[in-house]
Amino acid sequence: MDIVIRPVEPYEFEELGEITAQAYLGDGLLDFGGTDAYLGELRDVAGRAAAAEVLVAVEGTGALAGAGGAGRVLGGVTFVPRGGPMADIAGPGEAEIRMLAVARAARRRGVGEALVRACADRARATEECVRIVLSTQRTMRAAHRVYERLGFVRSPGRDWNPVPHLDDITLLTYELTL
Repeated sequence: MDIVIRPVEPYEFEELGEITAQAYLGDGLLDFGGTDAYLGELRDVAGRAAAAEVLVAVEGTGALAGAGGAGRVLGGVTFVPRGGPMADIAGPGEAEIRMLAVARAARRRGVGEALVRACADRARATEECVRIVLSTQRTMRAAHRVYERLGFVRSPGRDWNPVPHLDDITLLTYELTL
């Protein structure tokens, strides 16, 4: 399968937002299901693209940017090169990966790994960036395997809870020293 990783195009915002929302819903990652407030954030690709870099994995004839939109969107990820409103845990000298999602039909084809590799390449090309960090849920075991295969290590001292009044939502953290 030919996969191209590139910045998301505005005409793909809605499709990628729905892929991301459905990945989280389908995998049972949202505590409040279809009423979870985080769904709005997952679907808001335009908002993420305005504050960070959103990468998309595309296959087909429209895989290259500007090719007219004929390619099939397989998944995407938000890459935060230097803090800002999209950073949850990144500190000075760190980039962050957020909202990695792959369409169910495209899973087990290396799409997620290709997206993470692209983020690592971008982090290496970011001046003064020495590390890339990410947060993940305990149940995202397939993602954990990808991260570990690519050299990320657990950093339990950075685990955190995005919803402090709900004790069972602690996010695990991983980091990759560049």
